[in-house]
Amino acid sequence: MDSGHTEYHVQREIIDEQRLKERSQRMDPSQINLPIAHQLKKSLSCSTTRLKRSIVGFLPVLSWLPRYSIWDYGMPDLISGISVGIMHLPQGMAYALLASLPPVFGLYTSLYPPLIYFIFGTSRHISVGTFTILSIMIGSVTERLAPDSNFLIHNCTNVTEKVDIVSRDFYRVQVAAAATVLGGLIQFVLGLVQFGFVGTYLSEPLVRGYTTAASTHAVVAQLKYILGVSPKRFSGPLSIVYTLADLFMLLPETHLPTLLASVVSIVVLITAKELNTALRQKLLVPIPVELCTIVMATVISFYTRLNETYKISVVGEIPSGLQPPSIPNASVFSEVVLDAFAMAIVGYAISISLGKTFALKHGYKVDSNQELVALGLSNTVGGFFQCFSVCASMSRSLIQESTGGKTQIAGVVSVVIVLVTVLKLGSLFQELPKAVLAAIVFVNLKGMFKQYYDIVTLWRSSKIDLLIWSVTYVSTVLFNLDMGLGASMGFALLTVIFRTQRPSYSLLGHLPGTELYLDMETHKEVREVPGITIFRSSATMYFANAELYLEALKKKSGLDIGKMLTYKRRQEAKQRRRERRAERRARREAKRQKRAFREASQRSKKAVFSVEEEAGQLKETNGDIHREVELSWRERKNSTVFVIPETARTSDGHHTWMYLKGTDPDTATLGSVSDLHDGDTTTLDSSSEDTLSRDLERVSLGSLGKWTWDIHSIILDFSTANFIDTVAIKTLRNIFHDFGEIGVDIYLAGCQALVVEQLERGGFFSDVITEGRVFATVHDAVLYCLKHRGADIVHSYENALDMTGTQL
Repeated sequence: MDSGHTEYHVQREIIDEQRLKERSQRMDPSQINLPIAHQLKKSLSCSTTRLKRSIVGFLPVLSWLPRYSIWDYGMPDLISGISVGIMHLPQGMAYALLASLPPVFGLYTSLYPPLIYFIFGTSRHISVGTFTILSIMIGSVTERLAPDSNFLIHNCTNVTEKVDIVSRDFYRVQVAAAATVLGGLIQFVLGLVQFGFVGTYLSEPLVRGYTTAASTHAVVAQLKYILGVSPKRFSGPLSIVYTLADLFMLLPETHLPTLLASVVSIVVLITAKELNTALRQKLLVPIPVELCTIVMATVISFYTRLNETYKISVVGEIPSGLQPPSIPNASVFSEVVLDAFAMAIVGYAISISLGKTFALKHGYKVDSNQELVALGLSNTVGGFFQCFSVCASMSRSLIQESTGGKTQIAGVVSVVIVLVTVLKLGSLFQELPKAVLAAIVFVNLKGMFKQYYDIVTLWRSSKIDLLIWSVTYVSTVLFNLDMGLGASMGFALLTVIFRTQRPSYSLLGHLPGTELYLDMETHKEVREVPGITIFRSSATMYFANAELYLEALKKKSGLDIGKMLTYKRRQEAKQRRRERRAERRARREAKRQKRAFREASQRSKKAVFSVEEEAGQLKETNGDIHREVELSWRERKNSTVFVIPETARTSDGHHTWMYLKGTDPDTATLGSVSDLHDGDTTTLDSSSEDTLSRDLERVSLGSLGKWTWDIHSIILDFSTANFIDTVAIKTLRNIFHDFGEIGVDIYLAGCQALVVEQLERGGFFSDVITEGRVFATVHDAVLYCLKHRGADIVHSYENALDMTGTQL
């Protein structure tokens, strides 16, 4: 090969699928293709080790609690548990307002679910309990199914109407418990069927956009407590718009004492939290800012009688003790099933993301499926005790981890703090203003407000992720949390489909001295392999992009196979028409010769009177015999060529024969027998398999003279494909067939074992397309092509370059 081209030497065995199968068959047959009965028996067998592993997997507490070291973990877990328990109190009561429930039910929600998670959970650092997003989702359900308008008390003597708060709250608790139980059952079932990967469909931009939009709903929900007004209740799409419009109309009616209490509480909380952050390194445990604020506000409200003097709304009666378990109202299951599913998915996504973050930091593993089971049982059991939906809280989990918490014993300690409050201290918070709880919610959303900066970050990094964030935010704000989640997930999946349907296509070249093949557009040092086109798609070929894959292959290879095959079919049709015309001409000529022969036969029957006349008659008879031979030649035909005489018989008894050639794409051309090669002169015999006939039957585009190309092989790099469907298999089969008609061989390279298996099941391989067309790597395919057809194509390639240079 010329020094100007890269040389390729076959220095190792070329590996294709047939050789891989031959090697795999050398394995012990007893280790492969086991009978189904044996496999089923093995899967259902139960040993002591397997039973123990299953029990410990379902009850993770058994794996670490027997080895718990009080000396190493006792004090850190105690300090962390107290800190988290103190945070549970204000957040539980505040988030109960978000759920449109009495505050005491927020304390119940901070009590039962953490105990269940302690037994079944796998994360050591997350704090399970009330959370902003789920509280808002529960609130949207309770207000939709139990609005104030359904519990109005009509006074016959007075025009004014009053809401039956006791009946309303009782029914709202039932609705919240039913949604919580149903959501927990959904999580539990998904965990049992190993559906933990569902959380992966919630990408980080989607989750952050969703939580940011939920924080917007939370702010709007707390404005009525901060302003001290009573707007109308709206539900369904655009409810937040209608609520804001109603609040704007009620601004002149703002209750100034309530607004003042809210502003003072917000300023105190923000200032205290900033000081807490600044002194974080010097403090053993963070200052419980929310609890201090609640205690101070309760004391001030009690001694100044804010409710009686200034009409500031307070929490009201908080019953002491625990509520007995009760069966949820199953009649509302059908009305909350969609909300329950949304809460199940969102709660799991938030919890598993936090759990994996802490597990990665501290070097342990979190089981995704077991987390679904743990959260499902926490919600299901909690729903029987009038709790609402729970998940891991970001703020409390950070406190539990930063204060030195080591295990879920810290969660048990926090439960004890909540239990003591519910049993003995709950009644002390009856004079707590609701505006203070609203201020706590408002200030705790500060982290959510910072997520608006994602717009700038995503604009710089990924426009697609920014689009997902924006669509999620807008749809969640306008269409509420349940429909917003469905719309955002659907849009995120559409972006995945769009990106796989519109992948990037590239031609690969060889990097000299290696077995690497890189994109020729982005890597200038690579060289094109003569005669071989290596085509790669950045995504899997499947039904949505199979047609685009074929179009890109035509464009990148420079071979418009559709037009080329259409042109070939047209030329073949023209050739068949020429054959039929020649056949008709031959039949007419045969009839004429037959009549002439009959006339000559009749003349031969006349009497002969002299030797000269007899000699002349014999000469004419010989001429008739020659004509009969000519007739037999003219009647010998095949599907592609007809041999006919060009001139009359010469003096030596010979004719000049003509044959029909298919070299001109537009008109038939007659050439003399001298145009035939030496080996082709044998075609003028009785054999039906003559060389000339076979040459013309194989009509090629090159012989038709319209197209020329220097490609003999195309290698499809399938290393990016992780599956293949029936549409893609059919497209591949057509590619092999169509390019084969113009003399271009197609090969596959880099297929994963699953893809090869799917090709086999799809009936892709046949006598024409064998497994020898599939190679382990692109380099194996290149070596095979060069070994079998490379020398000829390189020679012709160089000649083409020389001819081009001469013309220039």
